[in-house]
Amino acid sequence: MAARALNRNLPFSPKTLLVKVGEGGSVTSFRRKQVIFSQGDPADAVFYVQKGRLKLTVVSKQGKEAVVALLGPAEFFGEGCLAGQPVRMSTATADEDTTVLRLPKKAMIRLLHGDPKFSGLFTAHLLSRNVRFEEDLVDQLFNSSEKRLARILLLLAHFGKEGKQEPVIPKISQETLAGMVGTTRSRVSHFMNKFRKLGFLDYNGGMSVHSSLLNVVLHD
Repeated sequence: MAARALNRNLPFSPKTLLVKVGEGGSVTSFRRKQVIFSQGDPADAVFYVQKGRLKLTVVSKQGKEAVVALLGPAEFFGEGCLAGQPVRMSTATADEDTTVLRLPKKAMIRLLHGDPKFSGLFTAHLLSRNVRFEEDLVDQLFNSSEKRLARILLLLAHFGKEGKQEPVIPKISQETLAGMVGTTRSRVSHFMNKFRKLGFLDYNGGMSVHSSLLNVVLHD
C-alpha cells in the first residue's frame, strides 16, 4: 500500500490548530527511525504532520511486517481513536526528521462538534483515505508486484497533479518500497532496474519518475 498527499494546502496553520485544540495539544519532533507510537499502545490522540515524513507499519502474529502508508505534511493519522479504537493497530515511525502535533481525543471531538469548517475538512480527509484504502486492497488482490510498485512510484511522485511534471521522489529505501508492495527487496531492486533501463526512471540527484511508467500499470 502507498502513501498519498491529502489536502496539503489546508486553510489553517499548525499553530492555529493547536490554539483551536487548546489544553493538551503539543508539538514534538522525532529523528529518523524514532517511534511515535507502537502497535498495541493506547489510542488516545490524533496526530497531524507538520513537517517531515513517517510510515505506518503493521506486524502479524507471525512477525511479518507490512508498510500500510507513508504520510507527509498536512496529513492526519491515529484517527482510529475517534471511532472507539482502544489501542493502536499500527506503528508510526519517522522516516526522516519529522515534527507532529498531538491532538488529544477529547479535544478533537470537541473541535469536530464545535467547528463546522474544520469538521468538513477532516471528514473529507477520512473519505479520501477510505477511498485510497479500497484502491490499495484491489491493487493487492488483483495486480502483480511489478504493477503495484509502478503504481506506488506514480503516487509518491503525485502523478497527474497540476504543475507536477516528471517530479522527483524524496529519498526512499528499497526496503520500505518492498514493505509497501508486499514483496522482497530483491524483487523491488529487479523491477527498479528494469524501469530505469526502459526509461521510466532517472537517477540524477534523486529519482525522477516519468509519466511513461503509467504504461506498466495500464498494461494487461
